[in-house]
Parts: sequence; C-alpha cells; structure tokens
Amino acid sequence: MTSSGEHPDRAVRPIEESVRTDLAGAMSYGRYLDLDRLLGAQHPVSSPEHHDELLFIVQHQTSELWLKLMLHELRAARAYLAGDAVGAALKSLARVKNIQRTLTEQWSVLATLTPREYAQFRGSLGSASGFQSAQYRAVEFILGNKNAAMLKVFDSEPDAQAVLAELLESPTLYDEFLALLARLGFEVPSSVLDRDVREPWVFQPALVPVFRRIYESEETPWRVYEACESLVDLEDNFQLWRFRHVLTVRRTIGGKTGTGGSSGLGFLQRALELTFFPELYAVRTEIGT
Repeated sequence: MTSSGEHPDRAVRPIEESVRTDLAGAMSYGRYLDLDRLLGAQHPVSSPEHHDELLFIVQHQTSELWLKLMLHELRAARAYLAGDAVGAALKSLARVKNIQRTLTEQWSVLATLTPREYAQFRGSLGSASGFQSAQYRAVEFILGNKNAAMLKVFDSEPDAQAVLAELLESPTLYDEFLALLARLGFEVPSSVLDRDVREPWVFQPALVPVFRRIYESEETPWRVYEACESLVDLEDNFQLWRFRHVLTVRRTIGGKTGTGGSSGLGFLQRALELTFFPELYAVRTEIGT
C-alpha cells in the first residue's frame, strides 16, 4: 500500500515519452478509420427512441462490413484460381471461413433481444428487410446461387444493382475451380465448362466421378484435395449461419411475416435446402463403394 492507502497496482500509468500526443493535421486512428462517419451512422427511427434499436442497427451494420470483406476475398480467390494460384486462393478462403464464423457467432448477440423488446420498435422498420442486402446477394451470386430476378429489388440502388449484374454475368468461384481442374488434366465435362454462367448452379452428376478420382487417388495433388475440402467448409459454414439466422428469428418473432413481405420463418427455412457445391457432398456416398 502507498502512504495514501492506494494500492500501487492501481496507480496511473504515465504515457511513454515516445508516444505522440499532438495529432493536429496528422493521420490518427480516428481519421484513418473515418470513425466520425462510422460511429455517426447509427440513426434509430423509433419514436421515442427505443433502447434496443441501437443493438439491431449495429448488428446489421457490422454484418454488412464483414460481408464486404467476404466478397472482397471471394473475388480474390476466384481470380487466383483463374491464374492457377491455388495456394493464394486457399489463403483467401481461409480468411472467408473465419469471417463466416464471426458472422455466425454474432447471432448470439442479437438473440439477447427479447420478443417484447423487438416488437416495440419493429414497426419503425417499415419495409426494410435483410432480404434487401445487396452484399449478401452478391456473396450468393459469386458462390453460384444466381437469380436474375433479384436485380429488380435494387432498381432504386443503381450501384448495388450494377455489382449484382456484373456478378450475374461472371463465372462463379466454383466455375473457376472446375476450369482449373480441367487445366490440371481432370476430365471435367465440356458441358460444365461451357455452361451459361448467368444460370444458377444445378447438380451435375457427371462431376461426381471427377471428384471421386480426386478423393480416392493417392496421386491427387494435395492442394487440389485441400481446395475441395475448403469449399465444403465454406458451404458448411454458410449453412450454419443460415441455421443460426432461423433460430434467432424463431425466438424473436416466431411465425410473423417478414418486414419485407416474405413469409418469414418459412422463407428462411427453405433457404437451408440451397446448396452451392452439391457434387462435393454427393461424392461422399460413392467413395469406398
């Protein structure tokens, strides 16, 4: 104890002399991250303002930031595969998988919102809905779940619509992976390689023997096998995120319709049936038989 009775561990720690404190006109933490705009972008609309609306806004804004980074990395992985840089693509996919885990865990924060609390400001959302997330749709598009009809939802958001239109016309991550396999000598059917990339991916039975060879042959390059498993990881994580979404919605609003007009819980549950890489799951039935 000090003579004043204060515990020495609780003494004020002096700032090191080398630490810069005069930041006038210099690049600072707040300026670099544009925190004035970022932290000023939460605008509750309930009146009177409900305490828990800030949670709802921050939850969705942070999700959009993670989706932005996820799309950035998926674009990079796609480009790396197109350039035969499998290792670099795997690095990007590893980052995507960690982003997915973070997004999934975020649902536990929103799940602290009770049905009564949400009901007190839900009406203020009007027709706003996560269904209208352009970045979520962009991620689905680059993974293969394309839907040209979704572009109409963004008629009033031309920049977002342009991103989706570009991704609609572009090969998916899976398309580039399959093209890479073909360049490596795997017998990927020409009908798959020449498919209309604007269409959503559908199960291709002829690909199952290709993946069976990859999984069963000791001659398979390790990074090809690793890439297959990374795609499976990515889809597993996506399904976990969707499932946590369903659970959070169920505990918060039950069977109410969505604010954007969807059927709500039923709509989200049907999304669990969607798959990006069905052949990578189907091949497991064939291995060892």
